[in-house]
Amino acid sequence: MPPSAPSPLSSHPVPDFERRAVDGSSIDTKQLRGKVVVVKFFAKYCEPCRRTLPAAEQLHRQDAGIAFIGIDEDERPSDVRSMIDQYQLTFPVIHDSSNTLSGRFRVTSLPTTFVIDKLGVVKWIAGPDQNENDLSTATSLMNR
Repeated sequence: MPPSAPSPLSSHPVPDFERRAVDGSSIDTKQLRGKVVVVKFFAKYCEPCRRTLPAAEQLHRQDAGIAFIGIDEDERPSDVRSMIDQYQLTFPVIHDSSNTLSGRFRVTSLPTTFVIDKLGVVKWIAGPDQNENDLSTATSLMNR
């Protein structure tokens, strides 16, 4: 497993939430038990996000067994839509303009990515220095 970024959520149950995504779909983390889940926080102003979002999208397209949830922290809905379009994101993206979810996940920098095991426990966290292969390695080790 690649080194995990420090987080108070490491080895703890994921903060469950139910939200509507930008595309209108409903996301309920409790319904995702039994799957590896990736929760990725990002924003338009985030320089490292430009490197990690394409890798996340590629992994999402390659492995349908992993549930991806994007959480955009931008203030304006137009910036969220711009990010989805620019990176051709096909996984659901939630607009968290009030930073409610980032607070529950204790996100202090962007991008931050959480990998949750099939039982709903946070097993791996990536921060801004995540390399493109780390997420792939972490999810493949948990999705066996």
